[in-house]
Amino acid sequence: MTKGNVAITVERCKGCAFCVEFCPTKVLALSPAFNSKGYHPPHVVAPEKCNGCDLCGMFCPDFAIHGWREKKA
Repeated sequence: MTKGNVAITVERCKGCAFCVEFCPTKVLALSPAFNSKGYHPPHVVAPEKCNGCDLCGMFCPDFAIHGWREKKA
């Protein structure tokens, strides 16, 4: 399986949860914590499952998240 990573810009997030809903490997969940706007941003719950597909980034209307694949050494 390809190894991937996810970067989240917490303060851009408005808590729509599209990234959580569309993640095919269920890497993300909404955090119980709030950002400064009062929304629950996503956080990574299963980093080992991320394949770097970037569906989270493609569906995010606020450009608050993106995924990428690690280059093989």
